[in-house]
Amino acid sequence: DLFIMLALDSEKKLNDKESFKYYNQLYKLTKKKIYLKKAIGYSLKINNFKQAQILTQEGIVKFPKDKKIFTYQYILALTLQGKYHKALEIAKKLLKEDQSAGSYEMLANIYYSMKEYKEAIKYYESAYAKNQNEETLIKLTNILYNYLKQKDVALAYLETYVQTNKCHPKVCNKLMLIYQEQGNIDGMLSILTRMYNQYKHNPQHVQTTLFIQNLIISLLEKKDIKKAIKFLEETKIDQNKLINLYYQDKQLDKALKLTKKLYRETKNPELLGKIAMYRFEMADNKRTALKSVIANFELALSSGINNAAFQNYYGYLLIDYDLDVNKGIKLVKQALKTAPNNIAYLDSLAWGYYKIKECDKAYEIMSKIITITSTKDPEIQLHWNRIKDCKKKKKDKKQK
Repeated sequence: DLFIMLALDSEKKLNDKESFKYYNQLYKLTKKKIYLKKAIGYSLKINNFKQAQILTQEGIVKFPKDKKIFTYQYILALTLQGKYHKALEIAKKLLKEDQSAGSYEMLANIYYSMKEYKEAIKYYESAYAKNQNEETLIKLTNILYNYLKQKDVALAYLETYVQTNKCHPKVCNKLMLIYQEQGNIDGMLSILTRMYNQYKHNPQHVQTTLFIQNLIISLLEKKDIKKAIKFLEETKIDQNKLINLYYQDKQLDKALKLTKKLYRETKNPELLGKIAMYRFEMADNKRTALKSVIANFELALSSGINNAAFQNYYGYLLIDYDLDVNKGIKLVKQALKTAPNNIAYLDSLAWGYYKIKECDKAYEIMSKIITITSTKDPEIQLHWNRIKDCKKKKKDKKQK
């Protein structure tokens, strides 16, 4: 009883060496199979393969009804010690007596450890034909893909499994890695969609589902933004992302409509900045729209949010329309604190300096922009030409 208590306590403390010691002692005292199995398990965990070999041999002799499981462990102990030929001898003998998937896989494992991959693959294929097990499939396809360079065959095995079974994490992750290596976006999307549909209603996989859906959206954006939009419209999983995609796809009416709806529901002041941007860009008469656009920007920024995009956008409007150039410069400078190398923000600042006749400052900023980027943006080119003229006139005036 004392040894049982010590063994259980060691297990609770995850002390594998002590657990082995006490279960091994219990077996010696009682000769009970349950303690022998425990002792073998822990001997393998602590890499005491020689002891595992001795104990499994005893199990084969003393407990003939469990001969198969003890033989598996005996072969494993031999293999882990590098005694491959002895392990092969026992495994082949076992296979003659028992043609189960486990016996085939045991033989395959030995050949794999010996790096005899062509032999290993034959037995893995036989094991998989019998058990259709994903663990066996991963071993099989790993050899085909990485060692025998039969990538198409490995892919066919994995794709067939996924088509006829649930999206097992190990199989689908393996497929994802292969598709990623191949740059096969359609393949990646197919797997991610399967995983998403499998996990989306399971409360235990909320974070996994969130990660998967973000990957799907990211890939769809690269492949076809309209498909990404359709996915978000159908799933309704990320309304803010949908607004951004509408904006990218020039669907400003939909972007504005959804942003207004979200603002009514959430009262999030940041959405007012987006409403201001979309209203201005949609307006046929920009000057007429300025009043409501400015009001929305003021409400958004006065709430305390630090949004560089809004600061620059609003600041540029104040500068470009000569509404309050100094305030516009101040706002653009705030945006540049967040993104000091943003070309658009630097262009806004240069344009502000130009407007208040500080041509040298404007020229210095714009010359840096032209040096570091080959942009052919017509607005930037217009600003650059105006600023160059301003500097030239200033220089000519000084010379006179």
